[in-house]
Formats: sequence, structure tokens, C-alpha cells
Amino acid sequence: MALSKQFFFIIRLPIAMSFLGHGLVRIPKLQAFSNWMVQEMEPSGIPSILLIPYSYILPFAEALLGVLLILGYKPRYTIAASIILITTLIFGSSMIENWGAIQAQLVHAICLMFLLWLYEKNERYELK
Repeated sequence: MALSKQFFFIIRLPIAMSFLGHGLVRIPKLQAFSNWMVQEMEPSGIPSILLIPYSYILPFAEALLGVLLILGYKPRYTIAASIILITTLIFGSSMIENWGAIQAQLVHAICLMFLLWLYEKNERYELK
């Protein structure tokens, strides 16, 4: 049985809105967000030369992935990119022992893996 496009949209909508929301609230205050992230990550030992560009790219990546998930553009690649992004966030949170953030990030990761599984399982039937 093929997965309907409407159902697939409804399933990916919450995770897409989370990514989009995270990006959109951070973009207007990009400098403050970058400063906060670098300060939060200081105990991690990750050099600021890596953290600063990451902190500027992250909000745009989140917003872009949110839009692409909403639109359903190249789902396999968009979901895979989203899993990679959330994995980097989990790594960073682990480095500063922010276990509370990891819980939320793991929920995102599980949702994304479910989406990928659902897409892969139904792709052979072509989403209708």
C-alpha cells in the first residue's frame, strides 16, 4: 500500500516546523546566538575557530532543512542531511554534558529516522 503524499506531509510537518522555528528565531539575532553558543561550548574543548562558523551556519541550515522538509524536496537527501545536522548537535551537547538537550535532540533523530524508514519503505510504491 502506497503512502499518500498528504499523510507523509503530516508526519514530517512537526519536525520540519521545529527545524524551521529554530532557524527563524536565531537568524535575526545571529551575533547574539553565535556568542551564546561559543560561550556554552567553551568547556567542550572544541576550538572557537570551528564553533564560530558553525554557529553562523546552523540557523540557516535549520531553516533551510525545515523548508525543504515542508516542501518534500528530495526527501531522502533532506532527511539524511537533517540526521547529520542533529547528530552534530548531539555530539556538541555530549561534549558539554548537556544531557537535557540530548534528550530533545534524540527525539528529533528518532523522528527523522522514522521518516527516512517510512520513505524508503514506500518509495518503491512511489508516493501517490
